[in-house]
Amino acid sequence: MTLEIAIVLIVLGVVFVNFIRERFPPDVTAMIGVVALLIAGVLTPQQLLGSFSNHAPITIGAMFIISAALEKTGVIDSMGRVVARLSGGNWLRIMLVTMVCVMGLSAFMNNTPVVVIMIPVLLAVARQNRMAGSKLLIPLSYASILGGTCTLIGTSTNLLVDGVAQDLGMAGFTMFEITAAGLIMAGVGMLFLTTVGRWLLPEIADESGELKQALRDKRYLTELIVSVDSDLDGRRLEETRLYRSVPSRILGVMRQGFELRGERGQLILRPGDRILLESTMNELLSLGSSKHVWTRDQFASDELPPPIADDEERELAEVVVSPESPLVNQVVGNLELRHRHGIDIVAIHRPRGIKAREFDKLRIQSGDTLLLAGSARGLQTAYQSREFTNLTLPDVQPYRREKAWIAVLAMALVMVLAGLEVMPIVVLAIIAAVVVVATGCITSEEAYQSVQWSLLILIFAMLAIGSAMQSTGTAELLAGHLAVWVVPLGPLAVLSIIYLLTSVMTETMSNNAAVILLTPIAAGLAITLGYDPRPFVVAVMFAGSASFATPIGYQTNTLVYQAGGYRFTDFIRVGLPMNILMWATATLIIPIFWPLQP
Repeated sequence: MTLEIAIVLIVLGVVFVNFIRERFPPDVTAMIGVVALLIAGVLTPQQLLGSFSNHAPITIGAMFIISAALEKTGVIDSMGRVVARLSGGNWLRIMLVTMVCVMGLSAFMNNTPVVVIMIPVLLAVARQNRMAGSKLLIPLSYASILGGTCTLIGTSTNLLVDGVAQDLGMAGFTMFEITAAGLIMAGVGMLFLTTVGRWLLPEIADESGELKQALRDKRYLTELIVSVDSDLDGRRLEETRLYRSVPSRILGVMRQGFELRGERGQLILRPGDRILLESTMNELLSLGSSKHVWTRDQFASDELPPPIADDEERELAEVVVSPESPLVNQVVGNLELRHRHGIDIVAIHRPRGIKAREFDKLRIQSGDTLLLAGSARGLQTAYQSREFTNLTLPDVQPYRREKAWIAVLAMALVMVLAGLEVMPIVVLAIIAAVVVVATGCITSEEAYQSVQWSLLILIFAMLAIGSAMQSTGTAELLAGHLAVWVVPLGPLAVLSIIYLLTSVMTETMSNNAAVILLTPIAAGLAITLGYDPRPFVVAVMFAGSASFATPIGYQTNTLVYQAGGYRFTDFIRVGLPMNILMWATATLIIPIFWPLQP
């Protein structure tokens, strides 16, 4: 063993231990390892810079932006609402619909926003059907993981393994090369979760604070006014997006001070009609940004001055009405906020819900959360009047639903053109990311925020460490030593061991770091034994995402761990049998699609 190999092994050991101990964030730990190798002279500056030319992290970054565009245009939210509508009240039906839809979404986009959107949806479904949300959230996370293993772009792990394999001289994976095997594994996992797994899932009746918070899908009461020259003029209410909006509920329609009677969906709208509805803030802002309806602050009349001057921007703020506020028990229509401050109440949230037939006749209560709109100067003046407390600027933005087709088309073209191998996937992903930003599906600031830069830093650092492993012969040495132990076992057992080793490492450290370290070792071991390296690399790819037994092994597990009020052992009880089942399935399935012998 040379000095260079010894240094690499020591650095690898220290990095691995710190990944498990989590003394530093994973990206910092990996960069410390890179710096140590640079100082020791084992890693050259050229090798470090060469890791930045790998297409995998660039593709991952572009896919983050495309997924964010799908989220900001309301595509993922709409899919979540469709799932809620189709689920019905039966646990098995809820699971089947949820898992199929989530797997389908996760196969082509970042699964984190999918799970974030679906958590409150499933908790609401659970509440409506009087079942424990803990029976739904672990399967949600597992479905997103299984869906990600069905296409090359389904998860960053797949793209990373592909990038490292190409650096090793192997042919790149095509878009749908792993789909057939991935679907079989996903089917086996879904069958387990809906049968045996159903009885292993905990039923947590005592909801934690996190779960209670997630259950509160904060809803606001608002009033929208049909604008002059609106396309809604003369249309039945049921024909409009207002009526079809899943998270919204229309409570009434007023015309010239009188409530319109009759079947609500059949009402014919006219300019000036006031529509009282309840909705989430996302949907409320999306509806209010339409040219067909005005929010209260956008409605101008002879009696009210314009709330915002031409040289001022419209601002939104959330405020809470304190018990000492002079507004308590006053009627909304008598507040004259536009006269006094140049602002308007756009919507009201009350924890216990609001029963009202007319917005202007609603009485303000202590604890109400008000959504105010006006100029920054007007909002500041209102806050200084001490009528409100806890003024905050909401970080929620309206969905850009009118641009949803662009985001969907961009993602679809990436999938289709990559599948037809018209261009390399990295080129297609970059083009699609630029298109969704240029067309306004997502702003440049949102695009930068959507990229998980710490993950990319971790990937680049681990690629540099992997490069040092290759150039010093460390990977070859490790593969040679492993070969001595496993050569009597045969190729199928070796494949099984590679999968198991990757799965264990994935549960204890970053899955991206694990696959970067193990891909060259698996390929080297296969070549040393005279086997085709491709199935062994596929084993690393599948196992790198198969993190079911701990809440820290995969980001979506962590999300549902907090929202569902689970204990650490809940994941072990469900996830460990799931890991074993996936291990056995992969061992049997992979050789069918990728023969072990060259």
